[in-house]
Amino acid sequence: MSTTVEQRERVVASAIREISHIATLPEVTVKIIELVENPSSSAQQLHEVISQDPALCSRILKVVNSSFYGLPGQIGSINRAIVLLGLNAVKNIAIAASLAKLYRGGELCPGFAARDVWNHSGAVAVATKLIADTLKIGMPDEAFLAGLMHDIGIMVELQFDRAKLIDVIQEVGLDSSGAPCNNMLDVELATFGATHQDFGAGLCEKWKFPASFSMVTRFHHSPLNAPSDSRVLPCVVYIADRLVARADKAYRADLMDLEINPEVLKAINLSAEKLAEIESRLEAELAEANQILG
Repeated sequence: MSTTVEQRERVVASAIREISHIATLPEVTVKIIELVENPSSSAQQLHEVISQDPALCSRILKVVNSSFYGLPGQIGSINRAIVLLGLNAVKNIAIAASLAKLYRGGELCPGFAARDVWNHSGAVAVATKLIADTLKIGMPDEAFLAGLMHDIGIMVELQFDRAKLIDVIQEVGLDSSGAPCNNMLDVELATFGATHQDFGAGLCEKWKFPASFSMVTRFHHSPLNAPSDSRVLPCVVYIADRLVARADKAYRADLMDLEINPEVLKAINLSAEKLAEIESRLEAELAEANQILG
């Protein structure tokens, strides 16, 4: 049975109403986003907000001292960390810390655990930033967060109807390598009436995130279907998703194959040579991902 856009939207709206306890970002994260989006805000104002959350302070200091950023010496001051990382990077760390809480819990069913999706999402965030840096598209922080958010719709499904998500994973049928036997998007549509792409876009809109994140969550499996002026990030995340699954097959339930559509590469002017270079650098970059998201 075909499902109309309107029917999908009703399913998504209903799900997000049902899970209002996770569809609300922590107050401190909301304040950080508002500050960073306001061009008149200062690092001192950001410091005052972050200081209200000792766990977040600790996370930021851990990240700024990780090899991922390659900064000299041990940074012990939040003010110094904000100056060195920049406001956008601090915002992303705050959002990552909030998101990580959604992915807790043990194995949902054989071969599938929320933590695997989180680890995969963190790796895709790193790969997305690497591609954005290589292409010099000028949005490394936005790219990182887009990669981190791309599969958030799976967590909406988990919180909305755990039994249905178990049904989806069982129907998808993961083989011994973790590869799916059936297309997850088709199975989700038949089971929920919407896909994790739809649920993810709905959550981004609920959180009032920039439209670019809704585009990534909604179109990361079919980036060429995104509006022509909004395809760059969905294309980058689409590629990062597959590169990560090739490098680390801990989670790939929604990827029937790992081939990259040449038309997607063409859409962002990424040559085969540059792609090979990115793939060769990815393993070292992924080794550092846990320092930020672990």
